[in-house]
Amino acid sequence: MKLYGVPASRAVRSIWAAEEVGVDYELVSTSYLEESKTPEYLAINPNGRIPALVDGDLVLFESMAINLYLAKTYGGKLYPSDPHDQARAIQWTIWGLAELEPHLIPMLMHKVFLPKDQRDPAVVANAEAAVERPLGVLDDQVSDREYLLGGDFTIADLNVAGVLATAHFANFDVSNFENVARWMSRCTGRPSYARTQAK
Repeated sequence: MKLYGVPASRAVRSIWAAEEVGVDYELVSTSYLEESKTPEYLAINPNGRIPALVDGDLVLFESMAINLYLAKTYGGKLYPSDPHDQARAIQWTIWGLAELEPHLIPMLMHKVFLPKDQRDPAVVANAEAAVERPLGVLDDQVSDREYLLGGDFTIADLNVAGVLATAHFANFDVSNFENVARWMSRCTGRPSYARTQAK
């Protein structure tokens, strides 16, 4: 199995999933700039983005699709067996992309990645205000349970925590949402996350 990407990107979510399921894989260093635009890589992911996964005859792109595949194929209990919980895992995965990421990425860009003369404090302020609502939803969800679907860590937690980790790199403090902070600490306290960070 080959996983294309670099840790300092959305590929880190799939690296975490691969580490969590314990599958043997090769991380093929591929940047999100020039390396992802070569003809060789575009044959794997025509979008020219990372990550991408090649597992035998399967070629897959989009970090969350990769993660759901890894969990279902190799992850055992990481992918719920109950059809209702499977649907909820997909729901929370999409939710993380739809409700959290659109606010976290502009925050990260305008606080960290863009040259200082191109950063717009208003973009950061708007993003920080907008992310409060979905964080409130997440805070309510984990107020009476350890993880999103109950007492077990699942791919739903890994995927949402993988998105929310962007807040840390954007220097955005989620500690006002105490339940979220405790849940996030449980997720990122896993050995698989430590192995991911070591990369």
